Amino acid sequence: MAPSDEEKSKLKRTIAYYKEEVRAELARLEAASSAKEVAGKSIGKHGLVYITMIASLGIIASLYLEEAKIAAVMGLLGSSLTALISMLSNIAGATDKQERPEFGVINQLIEKLDKLDREEQPMRVDVEGGNVTVKRGDDVIRSNSQNKQQKGG
Repeated sequence: MAPSDEEKSKLKRTIAYYKEEVRAELARLEAASSAKEVAGKSIGKHGLVYITMIASLGIIASLYLEEAKIAAVMGLLGSSLTALISMLSNIAGATDKQERPEFGVINQLIEKLDKLDREEQPMRVDVEGGNVTVKRGDDVIRSNSQNKQQKGG
C-alpha cells in the first residue's frame, strides 16, 4: 500500500526539520572552532587545487611573457607555492614546532653568564707613529694611519 499524500507531506516536513537541525548543529560547531582549525580545514580541502592552479598559472605565463619578466613571475609563484606547502605541512603536523623565542634569549643569557667565570686573556695595544697593533692571545690586528686593517698572527 502506497503512502497517502498526507503521509508524504508529513515525511517531507520531518526530513526538512532534521536537515535544519543538522545544519544548525554544524554551524554551532564551526562557530566554536578556532580560526586555525577553520583555516586548516579549508587549506586541507582545497590546498592541492590551489597548488595546481598556481603551477598552471606559471606555465601559462611562461608562454606569453618576455624573458625578462618570466623570472619575476616565477619567483613570485615559487614563493606562493613554498608558503602554501609550508601551511599544508604545518596542518599535517609534518614539521616540528619551533622553540619559543624567550627560551633562546634565556639560553643566550646563560651562555654569557658562563663566560663571566672564565679568565680572559690580556689585551695589549701598541702605538708606533701612525700604526696601531692590538694583541689579545693569538689574535693580532694591525692598522696604519690610513685606516687599513690587517689581521694576522
